[in-house]
Amino acid sequence: MSGSSRKKTLVQWLVDGVVTLVCWLYFLFAFLLFFWICYLAAYLFTADRERSFQYLNHCFFKGFLALLRVMAPAHRWKIDRRVGEIRGSIIVCNHLSYLDPLLFLSLLSQNKTIVKTKFFSAPVFGLLLDISGYLPSTTEGRFAGMMIERVEGMGKFFEGGGNLFVFPEGTRNSGASVERLHKGVFKIARMYQCPVEVLRISGTDTLFTPGHFFFNTTCRNRIDLQSITTIQSDPAQGKMTVSTLHQKVRDAFLQHTGSVEQVVV
Repeated sequence: MSGSSRKKTLVQWLVDGVVTLVCWLYFLFAFLLFFWICYLAAYLFTADRERSFQYLNHCFFKGFLALLRVMAPAHRWKIDRRVGEIRGSIIVCNHLSYLDPLLFLSLLSQNKTIVKTKFFSAPVFGLLLDISGYLPSTTEGRFAGMMIERVEGMGKFFEGGGNLFVFPEGTRNSGASVERLHKGVFKIARMYQCPVEVLRISGTDTLFTPGHFFFNTTCRNRIDLQSITTIQSDPAQGKMTVSTLHQKVRDAFLQHTGSVEQVVV
């Protein structure tokens, strides 16, 4: 039985509640007392706002993850050192928890990802996403022009060492199919001939379970983020097709996990 499924004691509930509260307070007060000044300065005085905002996002979530690790010592973290060394690549990883994208933001100083379009309309948060250059999840309405502009700028982004990290389509559950990998990402990979890094994460859903409000801080757990493989086009063979890239990523997941259910979200 996993640590998150055991019946908790009153003390454990109290500890989880305190840690959850402190984490929410970090989100609120770290921004209000410090980071908003940094974002404003970056907006007014830096030549490359997009890159500056991405770095500030990285610093903000690096602080959040550091705080969480201190306050939840029962959870051991094992992060493949190669992940922090990835540059100019598309990163594809399975998805278990809302913590997953925050972990990537904390590890990658220059980053982009695909965001649900509804978040671009959120006050303040939507503006941060827009200036950071994140990609909308659909091309409907006003997002069509945004998507074209963002995709056209990906070549320069990759050349500068930036990474686009994405998760398979779907929701965070164990029953989705591996076929739901987003082929649009592979079109970008083919267009700009950038490597595709396939990663696998485990254990984040024990610390922060989908559908739950509180962190599970007292159960013993190990969180792993590891590199599975790198898929790189061979110049001698020309560009890989989108279908070939898709199949190679799918095969890498299946070979590593041994089952479809563990592969995707």
